[in-house]
Amino acid sequence: MERVVQFTGPRHVEIAEHEREPLPPGHLRVRTRYSGISAGTELTAYRGTNPYLTRTWDPEARLFREGAAGIEYPVAGWGYSEVGEVVEVSPELDGTPGLPVTGDLIWGIWGHRSEGIVPAERVIGHTLPDGLEPLAGAFARVGAIAYNAVLAGDIHLGEDVAVFGQGVIGLLTTRLAQLSGARVTAVDALDGRLDTARRHGAHTTLNARTDQVAERVREATGGLGADLAIEISGAYPALHEALRSVAVGGRVVASGFYQGDGIGLRLGDEFHHNRVQLVCSQIGGVPPQLSGRWSVERLQRTFLRLVAEGQVDVTSLVSHVVPAADAADAYVLLDERPAEALQVVLEF
Repeated sequence: MERVVQFTGPRHVEIAEHEREPLPPGHLRVRTRYSGISAGTELTAYRGTNPYLTRTWDPEARLFREGAAGIEYPVAGWGYSEVGEVVEVSPELDGTPGLPVTGDLIWGIWGHRSEGIVPAERVIGHTLPDGLEPLAGAFARVGAIAYNAVLAGDIHLGEDVAVFGQGVIGLLTTRLAQLSGARVTAVDALDGRLDTARRHGAHTTLNARTDQVAERVREATGGLGADLAIEISGAYPALHEALRSVAVGGRVVASGFYQGDGIGLRLGDEFHHNRVQLVCSQIGGVPPQLSGRWSVERLQRTFLRLVAEGQVDVTSLVSHVVPAADAADAYVLLDERPAEALQVVLEF
């Protein structure tokens, strides 16, 4: 039997069991070892705020359409950070260059399920790098999201960068920005996460609840403001403070998944008067100016290479490894007690 984590309604999680499906041509069967929970995207489906629950995305028009839901409960098998062992390969694929073979540990996306059936083209080159802990493979996608935001920021050596939100992706963004030559100010409302940010390369930390963030950033930069701010928490007030924190003509990368109306975001204020550039970073693609050389696949592979080389630490960000049978408890933890958790990983 295959076990799948699914949301049956807002804040309701269950483990469903299904009969094992036969392996179709062109596919691999992977037995899941670890599956990382996204505290951003997944919680929107868990809480019932995801736009797909009320509208439909039209991929050709690139617009959301009103009147029908794109997804409905039960929402099954969400998750995009999996690591597992290849247990079966469709016979006609033998000898495909770069294709994992039976027994290999691979990373990829097949959701929170005990077993994934994955098209071969999606896992070519996805064998875990030598020396990499299996748990680290669950960071390929979240690492790519952080990497994409840093590339969108176009950081130059010696620039001042403020990173708003120090959850898992924010902490990785802080580290990658520092590796790119920036002096990083990390911003969050939780002191524990700010302590972690210092260990991951932040030069300065500011508490969003107790510090006047924009004023402090400007003081530290001789009154100019940051060259760049990356907002990755998905909170509109944080995006507004990011816009307040940058210099005239500065750039803000919005990389969070923002829900509902923009309460707390005032575009007639500093954004307008300081002529701030506001750009979106989303893992569906790389910055357009880099698309000739970079791809989402390259982001993921390069990030894991940096981890394997010891330049980025991810395993210390895993706060909880939870048996898949207790997935409901894991979502309650992330939803209700975020200060107690960073990366929560389901173990199958």
